[in-house]
This record gives sequence, structure tokens and C-alpha cells, in this order.
Amino acid sequence: MKNLVLLGGGYGNMRILLRLLPNQFPEDTKIILVDRNPFHSLKTEFYALAAGTTTDKKVRVDFPEHPRLEKVYGEITKIDRKEKKVYLQDGREIPYDDLVIGLGCEDDYHNVPGAAEHTLSIQTIANSRKTFETLCGLPAGSVVAIVGAGLSGIEIASELRESRKDLIIKLFDRSPRILRSFPEKLSRYIQEWFEKNNVEVIPESNITKVEPGKIYNHDEVIEVDAIVWTAGVQPVKIVREMDAQKDNKGRPLVNQYFQLVDDEHVYVVGDCASSDLPASAQLAEEQAERIAQVLKLRWKGEKLPEKMPPIKLKGFMGSLGKKQGFVYIADKTMTGRIARLLKSGLLWMYKRQNDN
Repeated sequence: MKNLVLLGGGYGNMRILLRLLPNQFPEDTKIILVDRNPFHSLKTEFYALAAGTTTDKKVRVDFPEHPRLEKVYGEITKIDRKEKKVYLQDGREIPYDDLVIGLGCEDDYHNVPGAAEHTLSIQTIANSRKTFETLCGLPAGSVVAIVGAGLSGIEIASELRESRKDLIIKLFDRSPRILRSFPEKLSRYIQEWFEKNNVEVIPESNITKVEPGKIYNHDEVIEVDAIVWTAGVQPVKIVREMDAQKDNKGRPLVNQYFQLVDDEHVYVVGDCASSDLPASAQLAEEQAERIAQVLKLRWKGEKLPEKMPPIKLKGFMGSLGKKQGFVYIADKTMTGRIARLLKSGLLWMYKRQNDN
């Protein structure tokens, strides 16, 4: 039997499984899915888990079942392209014929002293649980700093406000306005929501140092009780350290088929793959669609397309608590209750599509 090994059970590899199962891969091939958790995690909802407005169970989806799908749970320590093996922390070795690396990302602290040691994270389900325990255990009147006003920062700030109306929340944004690369109407709507709900947005911030109970914005020292870091991501360490050509963010360079530029048997999907587009679940799924197409063609011995169609992202959706939200699609903006319902509906459809 040949082995197609999928590293990571995130959005990219879940889409590959959806396209290959139950009968779109050869009879002489086995799929091996490797993940530290025995379930797929809905990372786009980790902000709600951390804020205490949803439960652990609601951000999990079971992996699919199939006679030739083997699920291996453990911590990956090494990817050896010469030996064509993946090594786990407990000593297990998994040989592969084709490999898809979809191990996701971790926080990028941008070399800010103390940030890694003294801030909370929502990048994994385990970290989100710890963040929940800290935030929801704070006494009334505590100050929570959220560093980074991208989509994750906006959503956890608004969700935490709904969960804990007694907290003082400060959202630090490097830009002069929230989501400055998008229409001003969208920025203004989010800013007004924060003002109405007593979330202080601090624009043009530059966090230079973090200490226990303190955050340094430029030269100003601000006392806080907890800090959540949502100021950018980078590939996980094992990917940053693997033997491959990489971009300046440590992401392996890939060709139009999402193969490593020097290895047609290793594919990279999601936050790990070099891309000019912003990291998102949507991007990972679009990349996965192309990887599944390439795998099927290669298994059939057919020629690959000379040019793969470019990925065009449809837009994005965000929530402001459970009742308000915003949508940006096809250069059009929608805000309010309907936008929030659209986001909830998309999540329901995703879970239904992947639920077994």
C-alpha cells in the first residue's frame, strides 16, 4: 500500500478528505491523518471559546471514517524528506509516498521582549482553553489588553465585552483606523460599536515590551491584568525549521500546484504555505481544492494543467458579539444583524458538510 500522509487536521486537510473520500483515491493507497487532537477544531471560533461565549464541544468536528483512513494522534517532531518519513515524539515513524503539510500557525511576537512569556493566545484549542480560564477568572474591574486589531482581535474584544461587561478592555491597533485597507464605512461601523460598548481602541500603537502586569505602548507604561496577543502569525516551528526553500516569513515556497519547488511529492496547504494572500480558513480550503485535483490527476497518470486558475477570495465575515457583525464580499459591505446571521449560517453549513 502507498501512503498519502496528511499532517494536521485543519481546514485544508479536511477539505482534501472531503474531496477524496469515500472513493476518489486509488485502491492501493491508504490515507494517514496525523494530528495532536482526535478531532477537527473550528479555529475561526476560538475567540468565542476564549471569551466564554461558546463551549469546547461546539468548536469541534469529528474526523471522517473510512476503512483506508488511518488516524494517528501525537506530536510531530520532524519531517525527513530524504527518508520520506514523519517522526513523532513517542518514537513512531510514518513513511509517506505523498505528503501534505497543513500544520497551521502560531503567534508571531515580532521579537517584542516578554510577549511570548506574558501574553495569552487563541491560536490552538488548548491555548484558547487556557485563555478562557484566565479571562473568565478575573475579578470585576480588571483590565484586559488585546494586542492587534485584525479580525481575531476585533472578534475576541467584542465577544469578551458580551461575556464580561465588568471588564475594562483596551484594543491596541497599529493602524490609524481599524481594518484600514478596507472601506471606511466598515471601519467606522466597528469603531462605533466599540465606543457604544465601552471598548477602548488605541490607534497607532507600537507595543515595545511586555512585563507581568504591564504593557509598553511606545514609551507609555500601562498596567493590565491580562494580555491577549492577536498581532500576527507565523508557521509552526517544525515547518520553519524543515529543510525547504522559504519566504521571509518562514513559509515553504510552493509552485502553482502547491508542491514544494524542489519536491513534487510534498504539498503545503494553509498558513504554512507561502502566499501573497492573507492567511484564512477560506484560503486553506481553496488551496486544498487544487491539491486534491492535482493528486487525482497524478494518480490517473494524467498531465497536470499548464496553468492552474488563480485563487480569488470571496471576502470575509466577522462578528461583533452574538447579535451584530460585518461582511465584506465583492467590494460590498454589509453590517448589522443580517451580517451576523450570515456568519452563523456559514458556520452551520460548514459543520453540516463535515459532520459524520
